[in-house]
Amino acid sequence: MAQRFYLDTAIWRDYFEDRKDGIRPLGEFAFQFLKNCEKEGCMVLYSETVVHELRRDYSDEKIKQVFSSFEHFLEIVPISNEQYSEAKELTAIKRDSHESDILHSILARDNKAVLVTRDFHFESLQDIVEVKAPEEVTFG
Repeated sequence: MAQRFYLDTAIWRDYFEDRKDGIRPLGEFAFQFLKNCEKEGCMVLYSETVVHELRRDYSDEKIKQVFSSFEHFLEIVPISNEQYSEAKELTAIKRDSHESDILHSILARDNKAVLVTRDFHFESLQDIVEVKAPEEVTFG
């Protein structure tokens, strides 16, 4: 089975904006990660939650344009009522995490994917899913 990765919204923003953090080229890390996924035949997953979060800063046209570059290895995953409920329940327990972050973690877990992010909020969710930054992923 091909490796599967669920990308958090922050990674897409790194790519869209070619962001840097003063030292590291975060946009380049995101780009290289996506190119490696394509080369290695990996699947990159996202959800309607990612799209909703991106809509805060980008038009639907911009989102479609960027996603279309990767459509041959990009897959949208559905969100069930059970997953929404679990995210709400875990939010009450894991108060240092946002409900949307917990939902991203649940979606990655349920789709047997590594969650790719650099958001520190996900550190507390490693009991749900494996979490890595794009530059930490090894392929093969």
